[in-house]
Amino acid sequence: MDTTEREDGRQQLDAVSVHNAKQTLLRFLGRAGVGADDAAELIGLVEAGALALAHERVDETGRRGPSAPKGEAYDTGWLDGAQAAADTLGELARRALRDAVASHSPEHSAGARPRVTRMQVERAKVAVVPLYRSFAADSDLDPEVSDQVLGAVLATMDPGRRAAYPGRLAAFVADHRERLERLYARFGPGSPVPVHGRYSLVHSPAGVAVLERLATAPAELRREWDAAELPPAWLDGLTTAWG
Repeated sequence: MDTTEREDGRQQLDAVSVHNAKQTLLRFLGRAGVGADDAAELIGLVEAGALALAHERVDETGRRGPSAPKGEAYDTGWLDGAQAAADTLGELARRALRDAVASHSPEHSAGARPRVTRMQVERAKVAVVPLYRSFAADSDLDPEVSDQVLGAVLATMDPGRRAAYPGRLAAFVADHRERLERLYARFGPGSPVPVHGRYSLVHSPAGVAVLERLATAPAELRREWDAAELPPAWLDGLTTAWG
């Protein structure tokens, strides 16, 4: 791809080349069976994330001030400029996230959360599987169960929170690791508790997400659970195991 060379000799991508890379990736994802809307959302999240990480880096660097003080006026101007750059990047990151998660489906009514997409479920699975495996080995529970359960979990959130859910899950596990270790040792794979029954979801990676929702939004989870017609015993079992 073409690049633009700056006066200092360094190169960076221009807008045309960035657009070309996005369109190429969309085409490849389409050949793999990923829908255009899902692919666009995924690429948009990567762009928003890159801007958010850049914002954090610039904000952190700006707070430290110049490496060598050069006088009060210079230092004040440097800090003000760094803060302005960080603020601009932060706004660009927020705008990119809004664009990425904007619903492409006209079927949802005003005020209602957009439907949960296959891509959103896949992103949640990518997040929960390694977290689950840090507590338990794979079980024989039907993997389709995870998809159904994660759909109900994600339905409790708006698209922006769905996009940030992997980070929330990681923080939840970090905050409650000892409690989760005890739960999985008592009820999970390798325990005397059978895989099929009221504690089935302790044998599913999706159980990690359900536990996070039980700790954060239990009423909304119960409502979406009932709407999805999932077995009430599964949710009751995890509620008992957790609390």
